[in-house]
Amino acid sequence: MNYRVIKHNDLFLMTDIRGDVPGSDAQDGLYMKDTRFLSRMELTLNGRRPLLLSSAADENYVARIRLTNEHEETNGEVKLWRESVELIRERFIYDDVLYENVILTNFSTKALHFELGLLFDADFKDMFLVRGFQPSDRLGQVKERGASPTSWHAAYEGADGIRRSTVVSWDAEADSVSEQGEAVFRIGLRPKETKRIAVTVVPSAGESRSEAIASEAALAELQAAYGKWNEGVMKVESDSKVLNRLFDRGVQDLRVLLTDFGKGLFPVAGLPWYAVPFGRDSLIAALQMLPLNPDIARGTLEMMADYQGTEVNPWKDEQPGKVMHELRSGELARSGQVPFAPYYGSIDSTPLFILLAAEYAHWTGDMSVIERLMPNIQRALEWIDGYGDRDRDGWVEYYQESSKGIANQGWKDSADSVVHADGEFAKAPIALIEVQGYVYQAKTRLAPVLERLGREETARRLREEAERMKRALDDAFWMPEERFYAIALDADKNRVRSVTSNPGHLLMSGIVSEERARLVSQRLTAPDMFGGYGIRTMSTGSTGYNPMSYHDGSVWPHDNSMILLGMSRLGLKDEASVVVSGLLKAAEHFEYTRLPELFCGYDDSIGYPVSYPVACSPQAWAAGTSIAIVQTMLGLRSDALNRKLTLSPFLPESIRRLTVKDLPVAGGRISVELRRKDDATGVQLEVLDNSSGCTVEIAD
Repeated sequence: MNYRVIKHNDLFLMTDIRGDVPGSDAQDGLYMKDTRFLSRMELTLNGRRPLLLSSAADENYVARIRLTNEHEETNGEVKLWRESVELIRERFIYDDVLYENVILTNFSTKALHFELGLLFDADFKDMFLVRGFQPSDRLGQVKERGASPTSWHAAYEGADGIRRSTVVSWDAEADSVSEQGEAVFRIGLRPKETKRIAVTVVPSAGESRSEAIASEAALAELQAAYGKWNEGVMKVESDSKVLNRLFDRGVQDLRVLLTDFGKGLFPVAGLPWYAVPFGRDSLIAALQMLPLNPDIARGTLEMMADYQGTEVNPWKDEQPGKVMHELRSGELARSGQVPFAPYYGSIDSTPLFILLAAEYAHWTGDMSVIERLMPNIQRALEWIDGYGDRDRDGWVEYYQESSKGIANQGWKDSADSVVHADGEFAKAPIALIEVQGYVYQAKTRLAPVLERLGREETARRLREEAERMKRALDDAFWMPEERFYAIALDADKNRVRSVTSNPGHLLMSGIVSEERARLVSQRLTAPDMFGGYGIRTMSTGSTGYNPMSYHDGSVWPHDNSMILLGMSRLGLKDEASVVVSGLLKAAEHFEYTRLPELFCGYDDSIGYPVSYPVACSPQAWAAGTSIAIVQTMLGLRSDALNRKLTLSPFLPESIRRLTVKDLPVAGGRISVELRRKDDATGVQLEVLDNSSGCTVEIAD
């Protein structure tokens, strides 16, 4: 990555690799609630940018950047010998406060004197404006800038009536400070002497404002919070270094992407641009995280229930019962200039809400959450059968109504993602194939849960509706010439004849026959769809294929993870092994063994996966892919309602041993170990511990 980002709760900082927010037109900054509270944060030494030695943010919540001075000489007189001063910028975020320690050490043999400059500014730009979207003439103004020897501040009165402010403080008096945010410190250091300047940045919006505490105390509390997280999640260890690193990275990335919006920890979509609640993304990430920490699913469901649609509002693509797509809280959203407070333009968030609720119940056996959410689940079901299927043809379709909304409302939401074989874009209303699978899975998995709650009639009706979908699916979507499902039906009910990854999501739903599921899996791992690093979003033989595109030939790890969960559920181990091996091979090439949001769809003959230039990293459902990989290898299915766990394990060729400990399921924990048998054709499974109260069955 050519940037560094750290986050905790609702505040994140993005800088260049030197640790600077360079100002000008850069998109770096300190962000909270979709607002940039620092648009400049630079460090200089004698007015010059120091030289970069190292830049690390592998811990996500702490960044350490090591710098040194360049050589300064004028008319033969040395002002500062090269590499005499070591500068370390150590920074972290805790309780919505940014802490930075600037540590300076003299490694020369003589006393040194130089000027350290710290430069700050705050433009309070809305995230949409920073990214170049939604230009607006109706904006607020910076009303105040001020400085003292130990601080600088700025305040902004927004068009939404909210006062926003940034206060920067430091613990040593500056020799000069300007209202424009330039602080200068005259530093003297004896040989080997070290000095530290501690800086805090406190952003605030409205009446809410955090208070800075001592840097050491804040870091200790932050580390304790991460220690508690690590203790509470499952642990994975294997003889594969890349799997170990990928899993550990995924666990840490998921933790940094959790934010508490008042309902418990909730996975925001990704950094830097999507550190907000998303319907689809957050629900899928919570689904992936069931084997890691099912409490995240509960918090996600309750958050989504709080923002469930209540009225017909075309501006927001909202209808009663619909689950939101995206929640923004910046100036443009709050003043009604964009429809994102929240926006409801996703076709899959509503069935995914029900699907996650049902899978949570099957995983944990916790019926209290489902009982509490039943009014929301009922309204979501009504939306699916009503507004979701306005022409009553049995398929859930989307259609954009908002003038500033999103045209394509599935997970492939770019404008060119649903394309006919002749190159024409499909016209809405559009029925996406994977959405029908989500609806089927939501209804069939919810039915037994409802029976436990005494709602037998509703359960019976859901099963009947799902069965009608299953009988009709192939006639509507199957492409005999491709032996594969179409991505969608267009407004005229014509199949959109592109071969894409979307049908792979059907595998976990149960809506396709065993024969068709095998055909789909085989095609997904054929050379036109699988290039060695993962399943592409579109076949190389389809008209719209472009390996550099966002959705038409790239590889999305989360997309692969949803397909893997389906392959695992159906026992398609050979195909699953191919996909797992490809993702592990890709992960080796990315910084910190971190799978990004997506990467380009070139095959592995190049020798490495080609990065997509603006992929989010870290990104929640990409991080969650590491959890799904482990669940897939275990072949773990939970039936907590009947106190039964089923495992159908496999190991890809590169792995001979996998140990999983403290996996939370059915209100307890289970630990297992997989070992490849001596003949290398099978896997031996040993249950090391089981406090779940469930019987364990081993399936082929």
